[in-house]
Amino acid sequence: MLAAVLPVMAVVSLVPVLPLLLQEFADVEGSEFLVPIAITVPALCVAIFSPLAGWISDRVGRKNLLLGAFIAYAAIGVLPYFLADLRHIIASRVFLGVAEATIMTVATALIGDYFDGERREKWVAIQVGVASISAIILIAIGGILGETLGSRGPFLLYLLALPIMLVSAIVLFEPAVHEDTEFAHLEGFPFRQVLPLIAITLGVSLLFYTIIVKLGPILMLTTVVTPALIGAAGAAANMGHVGGAILFGRFKSASGPTLLTAGLALAASGYFGLSLSGSLYVSIASVVCASLGVGIMLPTLLAWTMGILPPVFRGRGTGIWTGTFFLGQFFAPIIAVPLEGAFGGLDSLLAVYGGLALIGAVLAFIVARKQGH
Repeated sequence: MLAAVLPVMAVVSLVPVLPLLLQEFADVEGSEFLVPIAITVPALCVAIFSPLAGWISDRVGRKNLLLGAFIAYAAIGVLPYFLADLRHIIASRVFLGVAEATIMTVATALIGDYFDGERREKWVAIQVGVASISAIILIAIGGILGETLGSRGPFLLYLLALPIMLVSAIVLFEPAVHEDTEFAHLEGFPFRQVLPLIAITLGVSLLFYTIIVKLGPILMLTTVVTPALIGAAGAAANMGHVGGAILFGRFKSASGPTLLTAGLALAASGYFGLSLSGSLYVSIASVVCASLGVGIMLPTLLAWTMGILPPVFRGRGTGIWTGTFFLGQFFAPIIAVPLEGAFGGLDSLLAVYGGLALIGAVLAFIVARKQGH
């Protein structure tokens, strides 16, 4: 659970100091693009390297790989506090992303190794909740460090990986390698069963991150907003994610298609509400509604994927799922900008996303009915 906090921290802790970093590197050519890249590039690295990290963990074991990744995260993560060159900072953030990929993939795979059935689903839901709650806390801590220590202050937070490593070294254990007769019929990685869930995960990730990265402009469709108001709405969105994870925990015995139907319907309602809203309060309520839906779907998709994977492929499969989720984080703003122009404005783009979520909800409902759930 503590490991799940670190990839979140890599981005959200720096959000409050983005204006300070832009000001500090204003003389660097292309800084208006390079500074945001420095903040977000670890997400792209997680997307690229998570499958490789999972594959390695399936072969060399989980615990020692995870402990090494914690040390690398702390050592590399704190480097920008001392570096003066923006390009050197970006390079360090690339290597940080490799450590993040390993931490997130292996920690999640261990949940699958340690637990089965409803216990596994419970801990998957808790992991999603912990990550969402930590985002609220870490963005506040990042702001405090930025106020007291300047633009580089939040980079000191990365040293938290060291006490987490020490706790992990004491508490975690290497899972036993065993033959699982449930998967004896499989001759290789179950791509046919996993890839549809991976594709759905990418769509859900885009729904998740589009609201986060466009939150300010979304709220500005209704009124003039302040950074504090945007921060409060972001905190409400994260609490929506937590609420969705709790709902998943309450109804985890329902089938995957049934939970996806509920999650996509809530996400569609939220997006439609945002596209039609003329009130700030309606917009915030719509953000929470969409976030509830995403909060239901993420643990559903992760637990569903884990249930398909035999132990020998669990690291690789979890890595592919994690990488796909972070791919959505990287591409959400890149996709949103041209689509916003193509559809004639942000409100129209939100309506299109809502329509796609609604189509997904209908398809999931049909599948659930066919399965009799």
